This record gives sequence, structure tokens and C-alpha cells, in this order.
Amino acid sequence: MSQAGGMEPISARIPGDLYLWLAQLRVDGASTNSDKLRVLLGQLKRQHDGALDYAAAHAWARELTGQLRESLVVLEGQGETHSEVLGAILDFTTAALAAIVSQAPKDASQAARLEDTLVRRSFALCETLLRQALTASAAAHDREVIRRHVAATVEIATSLPLKKGA
Repeated sequence: MSQAGGMEPISARIPGDLYLWLAQLRVDGASTNSDKLRVLLGQLKRQHDGALDYAAAHAWARELTGQLRESLVVLEGQGETHSEVLGAILDFTTAALAAIVSQAPKDASQAARLEDTLVRRSFALCETLLRQALTASAAAHDREVIRRHVAATVEIATSLPLKKGA
């Protein structure tokens, strides 16, 4: 066995469809299949070890949604609509996933901080969506998407007793 940091050759047989997928996969910092495997295995190890800090986890989550983001940019570039709604949901999902993946609370206090972060971000998304409901039509691919889904949330929100000073 070589020292840490040394390279070890491996050989594996993989199905043709996985090989084609790997060959076409874009991985930052990797051009060959060997480079791609090194980068992907490194990411998997860091994820498994719980070693992804928030920034690394955020970059990883953006990678996961990269194909969707690129597709939306192409649509927008072709003169299709831009969706603030979908953008907000993607940003929320990326940040929430990064917060979840980068945490392994060791006590109730750390779990409470993670919970606070996720609840704060969830309500920020809710506020963003509710702002879209204030206009005649949402800044979305489907201009009616917010109006179709907002009624129950508004009903619940208007029924909440608020404490003075809150």
C-alpha cells in the first residue's frame, strides 16, 4: 500500500452506458475519465466522512442542479420567460441542502442551530413566494402558479395569533 497522497492504479469493468455517461459528464477540474473518477471519488469520500463545509457543500449542491440551471439559462436566452419563482426555489434548495450535508450535530445546541437556519431559510422562501402573490401574475414560467397554491397558506397565516412585539 502506498503512502497517503500517492496514486494507486485501479482497473474496473463498467457497463457501456455508465462509461458513455462518464465520458460525457462535465466535472470541474477534470478532463479525462481518470480525472473525473478521482474528483468524484474525492467528493464522495468527503461527503461520507462528513467533511464538507458549508461552502463546499453549496458548490456540490450547485453542481447537482447545474443541468437544470443551464437549461433554464438557455430557455431565457431564447426569449422564453424568466422565473423569479423557480430561481428562488433553486437557491433555497441549494442552500438548504448545503446546510444539511455540511452538518452533523453533536449535541442539542448544534441541532437547534441547524434547525434555526433551516426554518429561517424556509420562511424567507415563503416570504418570497407570498410577495409573488401580491402581483396580478407571478414572475414565473406559469404566471398563475402562485395563485393556484397560495390560498391555504394565506388562510393559515391570517389565523395565527401574533404576540405583541413580534
